[in-house]
Order: sequence, then structure tokens, then C-alpha cells
Amino acid sequence: MPSSTIEAPTPQSAAKPSQSREHRQITKVAVLGAGTMGSRIAAHIANAGLPVVLLDIVPLGTDASAPKQERNKFVLAAMDGLKKSKPAAFYAVESSRLIAIGNFEDDLALIADCDWIIEVVAENLEIKRALLDKVQQHRRKDTIITSNTSGLPIHKIVEGMPMELRRHWFGTHFFNPPRYMRLLEIIPTPDTDPADIAAVERFCDLRLGKAIVHSHDTPNFIANRIGTFSMGNAIRLMQEQGLSIEEVDTLTGSALGWPKSGTFRLGDMVGVDVLAHVATNFSAQATRIKDERAEVTLAPFIGKMLEKKWLGDKTKQGFYKKEGKDAEGRDLRHVLDWQTLDYKPSMRPKFAAIEMAKNVESTHARIAQLLHADATKDKAAAFYWPLLTELFTYSANRVPEIADNIVEIDQAMKTGFNWELGPFEMFDAAGVLATTEKMRAAGAQISANVEKLLACAEKRGEANPAWYKDDASVASGRLFFDSVSGEYKPVVTAEGVTSLAVIKKANGVVKKNPGASVIDLGDGVAAIELHSKMNALGDDIVNLITQTLKPSSEIVSNFEAFVITGDSTNFSVGANLMQLLLGVQEEEWDEVEMAVRAFQNMTQAIKFCPRPVVVAPYGMCLGGGVEISLHAAARQPHSELYMGLVEAGVGLIPGGGGCKEMTIRSVEAGSSIRPDARGEGVEIFEALKKNFETIAMAKVSTSAAEARSFGFFKQSDNITMNRERLLTDAKTKARAIADAGYSAPAPRTDIAAPGENALATLKLAVWTMREGQYISDHDAKIANWVAYALCGGKVTPGTPLTEQYLLDLEREAFLSLCGEKKTQERIAFTLKTGKPLRN
Repeated sequence: MPSSTIEAPTPQSAAKPSQSREHRQITKVAVLGAGTMGSRIAAHIANAGLPVVLLDIVPLGTDASAPKQERNKFVLAAMDGLKKSKPAAFYAVESSRLIAIGNFEDDLALIADCDWIIEVVAENLEIKRALLDKVQQHRRKDTIITSNTSGLPIHKIVEGMPMELRRHWFGTHFFNPPRYMRLLEIIPTPDTDPADIAAVERFCDLRLGKAIVHSHDTPNFIANRIGTFSMGNAIRLMQEQGLSIEEVDTLTGSALGWPKSGTFRLGDMVGVDVLAHVATNFSAQATRIKDERAEVTLAPFIGKMLEKKWLGDKTKQGFYKKEGKDAEGRDLRHVLDWQTLDYKPSMRPKFAAIEMAKNVESTHARIAQLLHADATKDKAAAFYWPLLTELFTYSANRVPEIADNIVEIDQAMKTGFNWELGPFEMFDAAGVLATTEKMRAAGAQISANVEKLLACAEKRGEANPAWYKDDASVASGRLFFDSVSGEYKPVVTAEGVTSLAVIKKANGVVKKNPGASVIDLGDGVAAIELHSKMNALGDDIVNLITQTLKPSSEIVSNFEAFVITGDSTNFSVGANLMQLLLGVQEEEWDEVEMAVRAFQNMTQAIKFCPRPVVVAPYGMCLGGGVEISLHAAARQPHSELYMGLVEAGVGLIPGGGGCKEMTIRSVEAGSSIRPDARGEGVEIFEALKKNFETIAMAKVSTSAAEARSFGFFKQSDNITMNRERLLTDAKTKARAIADAGYSAPAPRTDIAAPGENALATLKLAVWTMREGQYISDHDAKIANWVAYALCGGKVTPGTPLTEQYLLDLEREAFLSLCGEKKTQERIAFTLKTGKPLRN
């Protein structure tokens, strides 16, 4: 990982005293408030490797002489919750050691050497101001201090306080859970030092992986302002059109490129009380700020839910109510009838428009199809028209009220609410001109900013006005319409932030098939982009990688280094199981063996390519995706990585060199402890046993840090925190390896076999697990094959083995298991449900 110090340059135009320094450094952070949000912010900063001070109040009535454990009761409970939280707050629980705890009465002196203090206490102006008064007694004079408030005006919190504090004060609004939600809204005041903002932005971008959005100091800032209106309007339309909660969740889910949870399931996860708080906070100020949709307020039935303490998941009852589990272990939910406040069994609604839209893969095309469907014939279309057109108008009217431009709003909704497209991108997808003409014909009000866009297009003679335009000449690859100036301007991205999509606009594609492409990244580095469905590894990907990276390839002679990665949500879900199952069921054993050999040839092409290959995995990286990574010269993973050799879950073992590489890693790990270790040495066996458990139990990491502990990464493999920087970081690493004078490794012929003694010990452990009924007979059969492949078969310990020999063992085991009925049942079940079957 990079150093735990981030330096941000001060803008040249700086005029204030604190800006005369060349750099602002953030090496230690204090978080004041150990509630759900504060504690998780502290955990994520610890994930970045920084020491953190986490403080909270002393429980009311606790005596000053009480033991520290009693006075720190709240913060201790928060730490305990962090270690147990699901989804995990820490990349690795060991990071909790970086958090020093205490309370506001005894331990505020701990903030004295902190570079950044984050206030995350109750949403009460007087409580925040009182705490700041105490902080001032211990805070170093130039320390940056920010608030995570989501509802109070940032400038009001420090009104009348010393200028020295106000200069270093601004808003940093994280979204919960902060490890997973990328959005960070930065809200400056007129007094804020730009150097402080630059330092926090750079730190949060590079070290916390945040997408930075700049908001004005207006109610609910950006994401909650737009998101609350959108949710409130959906609820208003539900009541107006007589729809059910389930119907609205179906309509406001994945069909629009929004989270599949929809409106109400999301409300339960966030908390009905939190949703109500945000909505009420805005309603109280809507008239004052002259919001044109002030009538979109909290629905009366939600007020009744609050009275009954039906707050969602936290109380196990909200818009939905858990009613046990079904035969397959899935949650059974009853849904609230908002008119009677009774619960009834949940049923998945069907809409003709949604069913048709399922056949449209592109979200852009799907939105256009859904929005322009006949509202007189389909109630989905009748719902979508006002929902989306009113969202478009509301969002357009918010510039420049809540943000300087449309880019900030789109980015906020994509990274704060997990929308695939922001509202202006959705407007473009729907067709600005066609949608506006239809709105005008219906008598709907058109935003002044939309009229400016249309006027600009008419002036330019453009038939299809759009908020965004492609432009390969700018770093981001896009221009946006700036409604303030009435002109198009480049979308600004930080240096190092890019994507394959942007690079393809400028450089095109060197080579392509349906599953993968070769792209010139510049500086002598090429990328191999995976882009099949879910990046499942089928013939297309296998063939392209193998042909591209073989020594005689023209592409190898034209480039000096390679990166294997993608722009998709997941790096790869592994081998194409459908392709495999069809071959197995038709008993085309020669073809199945050829496919396994081809996969092995691909991973060997990666390992022995004359040019260095860096793999940059992200999201899900399973099975064959892990094997691609293991064979690379180096790896540059994204921090959010769900990585595992999961073949055992479908009744198989890794067959593309995964077992071979884990055997080599076991031998290397043992030799690093004792250089003269033999194959049967205890040092090698301990490493082998750990790798055996990783494969046989199909373990999947919850982070790149945990994947490293599984042995999938080496200490020299760095981790990228910001997904948007992954491609640049991987390219930089590939270029550095090439510049250092890379020589491809020679195939190993001296791998010391763990051999028959280690195999017998592992098989005894499998037998014990089976006897204890912890695993099934088929689990035991798979585990024994894993042991066989890892140990090099029944050979004398220390026998020198070749890599090809170990590959042959893997292939033998893989093909044998393919012929098992229970393996075929597992594959079929996983293809149908997406879940493993234990038979």
C-alpha cells in the first residue's frame, strides 16, 4: 500500500496565511462521535492505514471516578459493533488496532496532534457548538476541522466563532456505510481556506476511494435533496395512482438502472426514521428557499409508522416485515398495505413494459423505451412519465442553487444513491428534444435551464440537444452543457482518473472479439479488456489472451507491457459454466479436455509472456479470474475485492493452474522461513494447509487486504483505494516493471513436492470432517482431489516437479469431477440460482 501520508499542493492563488505553506499533510485523524456513522468513518480511515482517535460522550450519571471502561461505554460498544458488522466495516479486523478510543471529558487532549478532526455528533446545533468550544481548547491552531452534518447549515455551526477556526472549517458529508458508499460531499463556507479543501479532497480521493462532489451550503446538500424529492414524488404518485409498495419498488429498481431494492426496500435499509428526518428537515426549509415542489412532503402513513416504531430493518418491521425463511433459506417478507397499515404476503408484480424492457441490455435504451411507452395502455408508463419528467425538471432547476453545474448532481446521485445514470444522463437517454416537446404539449412547465440548452442547440444547428457530448480531445472524453455560461465545457477529472471507455474514444481498439479487446493505453502499454456478460471466461476471452500474449504475437512486439482489467462492475465470475455443463452433459469429453487445456495455455501465456502482464482485479474475481491474476507478473487490485477459488462450490477444483500456483506459493513461503526446507518440511506444510483450506472451503475475501492474507497477492502487490484510479495505477506499475528490465520467468522444473506424507495428513483431516458430519461425501471427494493436486500426487516428499506435471494433475482431477453426477447437479443449481448447492 502507499504511504499513509498524503500531500496536497496549495493553489498558486492562495492569499491567506495558512495557504503560504507548500503542502497540507494528513497523517492522523480524530472522529468526534462514535455513533453508526462516526465509528464507520473511523474504521474506513483505519482501513487506509492511518491512526485514528475516536471519542464519544460519557454515559449520563457516570461518576468522574468511575473506571475507564464505564466512562468509555459508548465508544467501546461502537468498537465491538465495528468488529462484528455486516457488511464488514474493516478490510481486516487487525486495522482496529489503529483506533485509539476515549471520551469528550477525559480524552480531548488526544486530538492535539491530529491533522483533521471530523465532527459527527447529534444533529443539534447547540450540541455541536458546545463541543467545538471544548475542541478549541485542545486543537492545534492550523488543524482542519469539518462536520458530517446532513441537515444543518455548515456556516451556522461556527457563526460568531473565531476566524482562525472558521478558516479551517467546512462540511464533509459522508454516506453510510462510508466504506462502500463512494460519495463525499464537500461544502465550503465563504471563510474556508481552499488549501484545506484541497488537502482533504486529495486524501479522500487517494486514500479513502471517495468520489468528491462540491455542494453549496443549501438544505440536504445535493444527493439527499434530489434523492429525497425523487423518493417523495414516487410515494406521492403511488398514492395518487393507487399503486402498491411492491409495485413501486419494482418500477423504481433495476429497470431504471437504480438499485434493485427500489424505493421502500431502500427505506427499510436506511431506516424509516432517517428517511423521515431528511424529508422533515427539508420540508421545514422548503418554503423559505422557495422550492417549487414544497408540496412533496412526508406521506401521512409514514408518520403513523413512526408512531408505531416500524422503522425498517433495525426493528425488523417497516415497509416490509420478515416472516422467517423459505425452503431455500431466503428471507420471507410480508409487505405493508399503506392504506390499511396491515401486512400481507409479498408477491412480485408484473408489468408488460418491464417485461419487454428486460430484453434491452442498455440502460440508456431501456429508459427511452419505458418513458415513451403509451401511458394510456400501461400503468408502468403512466407512473414513469411524471416520475422521470418531474425529476428532470426538478434537477435542472437546482443549478446553480445547490451546485455549480450538472456534473456535480449526476456524480452525487451515481455515487450516493448508486444510480447507474444521473438525472441529466437519464434525460439525455430519454431524448431531451422529444421529451421536452411531449412535456410542452401536455402543458408541463419547462425548466429555464432546459430552454437554454435547446436555444444553444438551435443556435449551433444541432438536431439532438444533449446535456453531454463526447469529445476525445479532453481528458474526461466528455463535455457538459454549462447553463450559467450557455456553453459546453469539459467535464473535469482529477489527474489519474480514467477508464477504458474514455481511452477507446481517443485511441480506438487494436483487436477485438465479443469477449475481450486489446486497447492502446499509450506509453507502450496495452490493456486487455474483458467485456463478456459478467466477464465469464469463455472461448472468446481465452483465445484472445492466448493469441495476444504468445511470444510470436505481433502485439507483443508492438507493446512493452500489458494490463488485464475492465470497466465493468466485476472483474470476472470465473469460467463459463454453461459452456462447460453443455459439453459434460453431451459427454463431449475430448472437447471438455481441450477446453481445460486451452484455459491452462492461457494462464501460462500470461505467466511466460516476454512482456510483463499486470492484472488489476476488482469487484468479484472468482475461480478462473483468480487464476488469471495468480499467473501475472504483478497485481494491482482495487480495495473492494471479493476474490476466491470457488470451484469446490460447483463440485470442481481449480483447473487453470490455480492449484499449481498455490503449491508454488506454499513452497516459497516455507523456503522464506527456512531456506533449506524440504518438501515435507513443517514450514511448507503449514503454508500448504492454509492454501488447502482456502481452496477446499471455497473461501472468498471481503477485501483486497483479506485476499492478500489468503495468499492471492504478494507483498509487492499494491492496493488501489479509488476504483477510478485503478487503470492508471496498473498501467504505471506495468510501465515501471518494463522499465526495470523485465525478463519472463522460465517454467519451473524444481518444485519440491509436498508429496504423499502431506497428502495423507490432509486426507486424514478431510476424513475427520466427514466423520463429524461437517461435510458431505461429495465435499470430501472434492477436498481429496484438492489435496492430491496441491501435494503433487502420491510421490516421495521433496521430489522435484515441473509446472506442467502439476497442471496435468489439476486437469486429471478436474475432468474426473466433471463426470460426477453430483458435480453436474451443483453446476446446474448455481447456473439457475446463483448460489452453491451442498449435496
